Amino acid sequence: MSNDLLEVNNGHEATSTASPAKRQKLAHRHHPPRPSRAPPIFAPFRSIGLVSPTPVPFTSLPLGKTSFQITTSVGRCLHTYDLRRGLNLVFVSRPQTPAPITATVAWKSYVLAAWAGQGSTGHVGVWIFQRGKQAGELEMPSDLDEPLEEIIVFGSWIVGRCSTRIEVWKSANYEHYTTITPTASSGLSVRSRLSGGICNMPTFLNKVLVGREDGSVDIWNVSTGKLVYTILPTDLSSGAVTTMQPTPALSLIAIARADGSITIHDICTDKAVMEVNVRSAHASAVTSISFRTDGHGAGEDGQEDGLMATSASDESDVTLWDLNRGGKVVGVLRGAHNPPSLTSKGVAASGGISKVEFLPGQDVMVTSGLDNALKSWIFDANSLSSVPRILHTRSGHAAPVTRLMFMPTNSEDADATGKWILSAGRDQSLWGWSIRRDGQSTEISQGPIRKKAKKSGALGKSLEVDGSTSMEDLKAPEITCCACSLNRDGGMSATPSAGAIWSNTASKKGNADTSESGATGWESVVTGHRGDRYARTWFWGRKRAGRWAFETADGLDVSSVAVSSCGTFALVASAGGSISMFNLQSGQLRQRFPAPLNPAQAKKLRLLQSGAMEPSANAPRFGPGEGKHRKAVTGLMIDPLNRTVISCGMDGKIKFWDFHNGTLQDEIDWSPMTAITGARNYKSSDLVALSCDDLSIRIIDIETKKLVRELWGCLGQISDFCFSNDGRWIIASSMDSIIRVWDLPTAHLINAMRVDSPCTALAFSDTGEYLATAHADNVGINLWNNRTLFTHVPTRMIRDDEIIETALPTSSGESAQSFITAGPVGGEEDDVVGDHPIADTTPVAVDALSNDLLTLSLVPKARWQTLLHLSEIKARNKPIEPPKAPEKAPFFLPSLTNGDSTQQPKALTNGVSPSDPAAAPSNALSRISRPSLSATSRSQFTISLHTFAESPSESNPETLLHQLSSLAPAAADTEIRSLANLAEMTTFVQALTARLRQKRDYELVQTWMSVFLKCHGSEIVSLGGTVDESAQDQREGVEALREALGEWREEQEREGKRLAELVGYCSGVLGWLRSAR
Repeated sequence: MSNDLLEVNNGHEATSTASPAKRQKLAHRHHPPRPSRAPPIFAPFRSIGLVSPTPVPFTSLPLGKTSFQITTSVGRCLHTYDLRRGLNLVFVSRPQTPAPITATVAWKSYVLAAWAGQGSTGHVGVWIFQRGKQAGELEMPSDLDEPLEEIIVFGSWIVGRCSTRIEVWKSANYEHYTTITPTASSGLSVRSRLSGGICNMPTFLNKVLVGREDGSVDIWNVSTGKLVYTILPTDLSSGAVTTMQPTPALSLIAIARADGSITIHDICTDKAVMEVNVRSAHASAVTSISFRTDGHGAGEDGQEDGLMATSASDESDVTLWDLNRGGKVVGVLRGAHNPPSLTSKGVAASGGISKVEFLPGQDVMVTSGLDNALKSWIFDANSLSSVPRILHTRSGHAAPVTRLMFMPTNSEDADATGKWILSAGRDQSLWGWSIRRDGQSTEISQGPIRKKAKKSGALGKSLEVDGSTSMEDLKAPEITCCACSLNRDGGMSATPSAGAIWSNTASKKGNADTSESGATGWESVVTGHRGDRYARTWFWGRKRAGRWAFETADGLDVSSVAVSSCGTFALVASAGGSISMFNLQSGQLRQRFPAPLNPAQAKKLRLLQSGAMEPSANAPRFGPGEGKHRKAVTGLMIDPLNRTVISCGMDGKIKFWDFHNGTLQDEIDWSPMTAITGARNYKSSDLVALSCDDLSIRIIDIETKKLVRELWGCLGQISDFCFSNDGRWIIASSMDSIIRVWDLPTAHLINAMRVDSPCTALAFSDTGEYLATAHADNVGINLWNNRTLFTHVPTRMIRDDEIIETALPTSSGESAQSFITAGPVGGEEDDVVGDHPIADTTPVAVDALSNDLLTLSLVPKARWQTLLHLSEIKARNKPIEPPKAPEKAPFFLPSLTNGDSTQQPKALTNGVSPSDPAAAPSNALSRISRPSLSATSRSQFTISLHTFAESPSESNPETLLHQLSSLAPAAADTEIRSLANLAEMTTFVQALTARLRQKRDYELVQTWMSVFLKCHGSEIVSLGGTVDESAQDQREGVEALREALGEWREEQEREGKRLAELVGYCSGVLGWLRSAR
């Protein structure tokens, strides 16, 4: 509705002085750099989907004998999972470290985390956390400029290994003790650097073993800082030491080197007891070793001690060794984690195993991988297989996320609305994420991938290593587009077909049996994949792959998909411009756009092309079979009533198709000016947003088929965009690492925030609470709070130099702002960004722009609606039975009544006995019937009412009505009911009439008058017929009240008529603009 015709403005007239002007930043002043501030509209909330995305190994903390906590690093904070609860997340460390974490170790009830900045000038530190909170910090030497790669704690020492030095602290007071710098015989050389592996032997006092790049192992006394002994490698060509681990047998240690060999060495005799995996052709460098300590797993019957597990960072398998039989391999856990691989775009997907560990005294093994996964495995006691089975798993995307969408709901008031996110990544996976509880997040199954890989021999293989079939080949290709509707989703009760998943219905004869799916529901998610001509369906409720694979009409790759609002039809478009519609229940093809010609239509077309037949005068603009896109279709939409299909493509055309017969109705041609790269629609307002290759976003109206807005400002390719939940904003991300927000009514850029890495995907929740973003170098999903839900945010047009540098949300949520704390922060220094002050975000009451504009108030809607229905609320909340007397007190408690239950306490209230009739309850007497009370006992509303009554024609009712609006509904009802004489009633009606003339607080004035008439209407009518002729004062009061009510009625009719005319005029204008003319 046009502001020139009618304004509904939430605001009171300003009654206080204006706030002081913001202090400007002077040119000659220099402030120290401050951390990035939260943007005006979106505030960082938290990051989800991170489990173990870094190569830092996990650390385990035993709590008793059978309970363990596993702590992983997710960048700058730690995640702690409880193994007994199924790897449930229990702690997230706060505050986050100043730089990424490089090493962790568990000690007693603490977890030590070493962190280091980038480069040689980066700061280094070690923080100590307990139950997710920082409990201390180690004292760091001033000359330390390299990161700590490993930390161990033993005895009274904390030892950290860098690449060229060893740092030692005392565990009692966290003070730095000494620095050990290993040297070669002729000074420090490259080959003598510390390559990897640091440990201590259980029975060796103050001794630490450190591996070097030349394959040797040094034994240092950390108390004296002296080198005790050096263990030389048996083969000088074996390479650097990669890891070391003490064995359960005393004085024996396992040493792994770069050539993949593992040596069991006796420290006391300096002799190699056993060597395994020596001179293997395809051996990878072992980076983790662990020994089982529960006395089982080895031997012929698996009941002996001596089982060792090894893993490598560039492989996905865990190898199990029986050391009792000369180091024989007894089992290989294939594909424990995803192997390193290349995605379809040539981007490396993380994989491999960072650490494997047997829990002390347990038959449970824990592994963490570079594929952002943490898993626990259990060895069955009576199993014939020596390979463990999966026990628990927590994981996420192994490669950056490329597609995001908030899941819709199948009912308007469903509790799950806006609480689930569907994401697709370059790791060829599809995930469902729960915002409320991380444990509910899960990957949508693609079928028995591991079983197929095991049969084909591809389990654990990497495509870039073998060049043969791998697990990536058995998965669906990377998802490029996605659509969803849950109106036909059966949830967990949906019955999938017993046949194979993703079957092509075009190759089958006859119709599929749909009787069972018709009763339980069918698939609700449709996806398109890179380099694939099939669009696949998924069950959202059952979190598994669906039955159908829809093939494009021309056999080219799928470029766009869509699902109707009813959840019955799926549209699939190709890179060649074809569009097909399928039924999700039966999987059958229902329509093509354009529809193929029947023989009669083909004959008529040939006659028209040959000139043998002249076209009729009333022939449609587009004939049957015409209008196919010449290039890839980049956007597909279906209107809510299933009447029109809208498509757009790289040919620069937007086409409107008839849903039922597949004929082209209309089109908008923007070629060769621009090509359309994407489309989003907001169904409630029939608006469609189109991103173009000229870096603009254009908005069209489906009804009028006209361009209504053009949004400019992106300086890089637009990666993703979406509507806000109310359709008022367009949020877009581009490759210049800026997320922009435009206001559609004004077409102004109202917010822009620059982040650390380009945003590749974004989505806005249906509830308006969250904005979800995914970024190019991050496997997690970032959530932002919408601050406009709980505080006033200015939406003025911003300049290019007002783009705010914003830090991404963190997993700990430390930089986040909740719905309570994300309001404006005080402080004059915070009101300056760059050289420009930020506008005050505090809502200020302002006058109406014009006296002819009708305004509302700032009173919450629930308050004045409660006042209207207060009697019904009291009746509903009335107790159904009187309160029961308390039970008799025990005999040992003293009684206030001295055994007489009828005796009342003789307490005095304000020095007056309760039996004194003069001390009757004050609420039993009205304000009018207590003339003896002093004026100070009157309420503020009564005082304001009498002040206004002195000169109602000249006074402003602002003070009186502001006092009434500040009261609670029950208190306001009491004040209106307390208008006990005609003079007060008349004054109150005059105040409401004056406010109505001012065209202010329209809904409050209507509410107060409604309550007034409900309370005093019958009394006013009775007074009109029973006025005593001798009572002159009463007669004058009745006449004055009648006159005041008459003025109210005239003013109400005048304002109501004016409002109805304006609304009708605006509705007519909008209807004319939206009509197809």
